[in-house]
Amino acid sequence: MTSPSAAGKLGRFLSSKKGELISSYVQIVLGCIIGGAAYPLFMTENRIAPGGLTGIATILNHLFGLPVGVTSLVLNIPLFIIGFHAMGRIFVFRSLVATALFSVAIDALPLKTMTEDPLLATLYGGILLGIGLGLIMRGGATTGGTDMVARMVHRRVPFITVGAFLFALDFAVVTAAGFLMGTSEALYSLINIFLSSKVIDIVMVGFTSNKACFIISPAWERITERIMKEMDRGVTQLKARGAYTLQERPTLLCVISRSEIMAVKRILREEDENAFVIIVEAHEAIGDGFSHLTEPYDSAS
Repeated sequence: MTSPSAAGKLGRFLSSKKGELISSYVQIVLGCIIGGAAYPLFMTENRIAPGGLTGIATILNHLFGLPVGVTSLVLNIPLFIIGFHAMGRIFVFRSLVATALFSVAIDALPLKTMTEDPLLATLYGGILLGIGLGLIMRGGATTGGTDMVARMVHRRVPFITVGAFLFALDFAVVTAAGFLMGTSEALYSLINIFLSSKVIDIVMVGFTSNKACFIISPAWERITERIMKEMDRGVTQLKARGAYTLQERPTLLCVISRSEIMAVKRILREEDENAFVIIVEAHEAIGDGFSHLTEPYDSAS
């Protein structure tokens, strides 16, 4: 058994910047292996295109026999070049590493297809892919440049949200799969995309995609500035006063997506490791960066 002193040292190390960096890359590497394994085990031979650029690579594999991993990496390179100056260097570097490892894992893992049943392949492939992508996001990266391009588009055209852009891309890929590989393959791909996205939610933060953060800290000015500048998220300052000290200090309110929680925690650790923060589920977020009031809703809801 690990002694209390050794466990304490390990905990302090993992909470340090070096420990956080190592933890992030361990999650990224593990996520790349798990997510990459989903392709040879379940998805490639069963012609399941999981959206995004890897979905396009899967279609090209079906048409021309091109390797899925290498093709996906080649398609991603121009997007990383475009997004390099728009996004943080650390995020871009980690995402580039994750994309390269993910692509290598897809083609290089010595695995054989476990089943030729397309439904089983869809379900288990989606679960495995979701676990892998969730771990990669927890490590502070993504596996494609489409996320960066989506954020750039949103900054220039605010009414096009990041989610809407990525959904449009996935929809286009599934539609192409329907025409080029078959209707059944497209329908299975839709199930795969839905299931993997839900598993990502579970791995990351739970069952909801948006979170509301309430932050109390004497470093509220710097925290506000960094969230708005680095994450392109709005922050609301709520007037508040401590019942014990009777000191007035604003409470910060910020609504973020599931993939941004780790970024908020990183900012808080760097600015005030003793900050008090409450992260709660946001059942629905309407406004800039999220859904819009102009979108249709079920009148019965």
